[in-house]
Amino acid sequence: MISPTTTQTSSWTVVISRGQSRNPAKRSLEQSLADAAAELPGVDVLVVPHLYDLPKGSESLEKLAELEGNLIFASWIFPRAAHWVLDRNGIGGQYVPTALDELSQEDDQADTPDSEAEQRDDVDRVATLYPRPDREIRCIDLKNELPLSRFVQEIQDTVQPSETALKADSAVTSDDPHAMPLIGGQMLQIDETTSRRWYPVIDFSRCTNCMECIDFCLFGVYGVDGSETILVEQPDNCRKGCPACSRVCPENAIIFPQHKAPAIAGADTGGSDGFKIDLSKLFGAPEGGDDAIATAARERDEQLLLAGRDARGIDDQLKRRQSDLTQQPKDDLDQLIDSLDALDL
Repeated sequence: MISPTTTQTSSWTVVISRGQSRNPAKRSLEQSLADAAAELPGVDVLVVPHLYDLPKGSESLEKLAELEGNLIFASWIFPRAAHWVLDRNGIGGQYVPTALDELSQEDDQADTPDSEAEQRDDVDRVATLYPRPDREIRCIDLKNELPLSRFVQEIQDTVQPSETALKADSAVTSDDPHAMPLIGGQMLQIDETTSRRWYPVIDFSRCTNCMECIDFCLFGVYGVDGSETILVEQPDNCRKGCPACSRVCPENAIIFPQHKAPAIAGADTGGSDGFKIDLSKLFGAPEGGDDAIATAARERDEQLLLAGRDARGIDDQLKRRQSDLTQQPKDDLDQLIDSLDALDL
């Protein structure tokens, strides 16, 4: 390993965020991808533990904060989640989709509305009010069941687009990471101990700073910064496994990257319709047919009782949110679910 001693100045840095598990196949993919990327001219590579688990002040976050130029970030969480976990740790930039994102979205087009089409345009988003830096951040989801060569090709197409176009016929077609240019940048691998964490991440491209989350959460997770903007102030106060606040967010801007439901974990399922698909009665419905608000209230009560506190149920604030949801005009998905209910399957 070549260990950089100064701030990285490459125009592109490939960051590999290792998964939480020690699965040999995952470790092999991570290392092979790092080795292949390091052979690209002018590309630096940084390998860190699982991004989501990194505590404030860790060596990995300090090194990430030093990086200049554009980033390609490969991890085992959804690209949207990865981008906003980076953002919450001060590694800001403009999210740029990859060709791999487009492939995964094609698989879901029959079931999922357009990703941003359902967002209201009559409200200001936090990321619009406070623009992120101009550099590109491209996130690769290693959960995609693709061969190593496809991930390597995506990186090569990004950092050397003109050269790749000229050599399209000789693009990498095997899983041999050494079928790449021989002169590359620097690689640094950081090994530090982390523990598994659970906390919300805010997607500020959706967030309108409505403060519903800080009013709903009773565990002191949320706070506001000097500009009165919502933030996850005490992430480790969050109750492990509880995603309740994500269900009450009107803009579906709260992500729990380790949640089993893709819509909550940061899959790019779109606006509120994508979230409804996740909670619908078609797959994994909440107990008793509850809506998202009732489910959130139940999840919050479970955590309050576990903490030795009194349950709150559906309070006035949640009743208002529930009323707002029921008064919205029904779309095609609502009508489909209603028709299925009528069939009493």
